[in-house]
Amino acid sequence: MLINSINSDSTICALATAMGGAIGIIRVSGNRTIEIVNSIFTKNLNEAKPNTVHYGHIINEQGKIIDEVLISIFHAPHSYTGENSAEISCHGSQYILSTVLELLIKNGATLAKPGEFTQRAYLNGKIDLSQAEAVADLISSTTEATHNIAISQLKGHFSSELHILRDQLLHLTTLLELELDFSDHEELEFADRGELLEIARKIDKKITSLAQSFETGEALKKGVPVAIIGNTNVGKSTLLNKLLKEDRAIVSDIHGTTRDTIEDTVVINGVQFRFIDTAGIRQTEDKIEQIGIERTYMSIERAKIIIWLIDKTPSSFDIEDIKNRLKDKKLIIAFNKTDIPSSKEEIASFKHNEDKILTLPHRSVFISAKENLNVDLLEKVIYEAANIPEIKYNDVIVTSARHYESLIHAHTNLQRVIEGLSHGLSGDLISEDLRITLNDLSEITGGAITPQETLNNIFAHFCIGK
Repeated sequence: MLINSINSDSTICALATAMGGAIGIIRVSGNRTIEIVNSIFTKNLNEAKPNTVHYGHIINEQGKIIDEVLISIFHAPHSYTGENSAEISCHGSQYILSTVLELLIKNGATLAKPGEFTQRAYLNGKIDLSQAEAVADLISSTTEATHNIAISQLKGHFSSELHILRDQLLHLTTLLELELDFSDHEELEFADRGELLEIARKIDKKITSLAQSFETGEALKKGVPVAIIGNTNVGKSTLLNKLLKEDRAIVSDIHGTTRDTIEDTVVINGVQFRFIDTAGIRQTEDKIEQIGIERTYMSIERAKIIIWLIDKTPSSFDIEDIKNRLKDKKLIIAFNKTDIPSSKEEIASFKHNEDKILTLPHRSVFISAKENLNVDLLEKVIYEAANIPEIKYNDVIVTSARHYESLIHAHTNLQRVIEGLSHGLSGDLISEDLRITLNDLSEITGGAITPQETLNNIFAHFCIGK
């Protein structure tokens, strides 16, 4: 649970935009917002209607004009924080913004701590904890997919899913509590154990589905890891540069030029991919190069997709090595240097027998990294190999490790509930596991289930005592 560590009586201010732009926005929130902002503004804001914008000047103690501004006024509870709030739109000068902040502080405001506006929104019930985390995700989103996920979570789609599960679990708890409370009345039956079991299984299926979406969410948030591997001088660095559309890696005909992994990101169809150019794999006595090759193998372990770049028929050792290391990876074979007739002929010979030789699921693409031939086709194949579903605004994808952990705990505890119902376990023991499951889900949004809420639910759904 988040601890209320803020002074709810204080009025806070902070710069909401970076300095140096054309426009800078300063936010103010708290009970004294209107009073404090009014003290440095040329117009009277005391009678200002909520959700209105006012033009005027910011002035200092001597009446000197600091800037020509627009001030937006919001009244509690209809603001981001749920408090009286104001946004001052100034020119982006560092001097102007610093001076306005200084004037606000002199007149009674305090400088906000990092995240304090969103913390107040949470504590005032404007958003739950998962929505508060979505604010940070939205700010840091770098692709359309991560933006859509953050928007969905901020709008409360994830919270709505959890509230539905929460209500269903609370319903189960209520029925079991009633069963215990009225166990001496044999004529009363509140729920069949088979019905309870079916409800529990449906809830567990949804929790499992949400937890499984974390793999996709993490890949979208951090970038899908793609390792480019192959022998030395096969063109891995050239391919990386073509994918990045810049000279990121050193290209040379000298074997062993790339001695360490090089990483950079590319956005393909709205999804971020993290490409890793690895050291060429070969037998070598060079200790530094050997370290680079070991890191290549580590990159293979971390990657979801492997691009195996070859420019000639691979040796039996290379083939067996690939088979041993890539059993759980998506493999793409990129036949490079197809602009060179000799390489093209040798690659065509291997291509004819590749399915029999490799016996691994894979896709093949003929390219010339140097001539930028079919690199766009390779990008398409990479995107398809990632198997990322199209993310829409209302889709729920888990991206937080904290949320994932809570869902896994909820699944584990709900499995005990299902086992208990299946084996006729006592209702009080099952109820305890249900409460733990409810608390696991509540950890995500920041609200715990109380005994009073269970009691209220009983009276809301049943007429007891009539």
